[in-house]
Amino acid sequence: MSPSLADLSDLADLADLAERWLRGVAANPAAPPDVQLRLLQPAARAAWKVLCEERDLPPVVVDAVIAHPDPAVRRGFARNRHAAPAQRGRLAGDPDGLVRADLASGPRPRLGRVEPLPDDVLETLLTARDEPGHGRLVTADEIRQELVFSQQTPASFHRRMLVHENAELRIQAAGHWLWLTPGERQALLADPDQAVREAAHRHGRILDPAAMEADLPEEDCHQRGLLLVNYAVSSAVAEACLADGRDLWSLAHNRHTPAWAVGRLARDSDPGVRERVAARADLEPALLARLAEDPDEAVRTRATVHPLPRTAPQRDAIDRVVGRTAEDIGPVPEMLVEPDTGWYSRCAGSEHPLLRRVAATCPGLPAELVDRLADDPDPQVRHLLACNHPLAPARTVLEAFIAAPRQRPYLLTLPGLPRTGLERFLDHEDPEVRALAAADATLSRPPLGLLDDPEARVRQAAAANPLLAGELVAKLLEDPGTAEGAAANPGLSAECLHELLDRCGLTRAAVR
Repeated sequence: MSPSLADLSDLADLADLAERWLRGVAANPAAPPDVQLRLLQPAARAAWKVLCEERDLPPVVVDAVIAHPDPAVRRGFARNRHAAPAQRGRLAGDPDGLVRADLASGPRPRLGRVEPLPDDVLETLLTARDEPGHGRLVTADEIRQELVFSQQTPASFHRRMLVHENAELRIQAAGHWLWLTPGERQALLADPDQAVREAAHRHGRILDPAAMEADLPEEDCHQRGLLLVNYAVSSAVAEACLADGRDLWSLAHNRHTPAWAVGRLARDSDPGVRERVAARADLEPALLARLAEDPDEAVRTRATVHPLPRTAPQRDAIDRVVGRTAEDIGPVPEMLVEPDTGWYSRCAGSEHPLLRRVAATCPGLPAELVDRLADDPDPQVRHLLACNHPLAPARTVLEAFIAAPRQRPYLLTLPGLPRTGLERFLDHEDPEVRALAAADATLSRPPLGLLDDPEARVRQAAAANPLLAGELVAKLLEDPGTAEGAAANPGLSAECLHELLDRCGLTRAAVR
């Protein structure tokens, strides 16, 4: 006899509940390894993203994930921002190119500064070659490009590449020609390996104005912009741009623009061009003094806020924050050449809030300065500190969480964000703030009122609160609106979690 429509509806409801249970159990912080291992079965695919990508895992489960036959499991772990880089790095030799590509592209979502991969993993990914005759969805070069943009290669490793025993890494190091010292450039030009010398000569064209002039496309394109912002500029190119009123911002930014052209750019009618000139590190005092009296406030500010002498990395550090709020900026990535911590410390004592905001982006700022900036009268300083310094006080991180909604996904990852003492926020108008409070395990009473909140995230957080009575959690497990949160409740015993997985159709045999 065929199943009735009612039977089919019941089956669909059970399947929907099962998916919610699987995701909840996968997120449950109290789930023991044997429960987590059951979730690696094919029938638990709905839990894989939460389990493999969105939480930390014990070593035995990590081992099972890395050895799992389904690439989807390994790809999830390759993107896991909770896993130590050395754990994720075990996938550097994975037979599936997409797994290696996910490892190279870094944790997802990309929130804050990324912990670097170990040196041996970086070397493996950077020097890999495609095997001839093998079909592939992603090439070794594409994987290298993912790694380059993922921020998983620290500046210190880029320096070590210059003298690495592997010539391929020295060749790649030559690609950072603009940031190398004269001595480092000379060492590459004289390298015992011919391929390294050829790469050095090729990249050396960056500082050859005649070569740049020959390579400069006439049409507007990415390549033209790249050259005019970074490469050595010939007098002929500068003169042509000035005559046509073209690419003037790029010339004003380029540290290699001839001094005579910089002087003319300082008188340009566009305040944006003059502001770029005012930010330069190579200005003569007289020109800087003239810009300090510019009719445009942004130009005057940039000329006066950062006294001479200056460096280009210091200018770049200021560029990261000027004209933007902490909510726009959030955690700043490491630059290839970062100013020394002493300069950031001096910025912390500045009377100008812009420089104090710059200081707040430095994760190495001394503790005594962190305490000072945590009480800064400028809220942008406090919020940037919360996003960038590991010692930012809990009250400062919580303030930033409430005031900067776009940074909440990152702030939720910080151990400094308070998870207790949040009772006063249970009726906050913002559902994300209510959800944070609903999860507080130190509330004076269970957050029963939030189990019917109009926002799903609040209901799930309330259902996961360990203050709830076991009988109530059992009822919430049967309600689609709270089932996922209830399955994530750490008050559930290991046997209760196993029974849920039994109802989801998973076997109790350990995954091997």
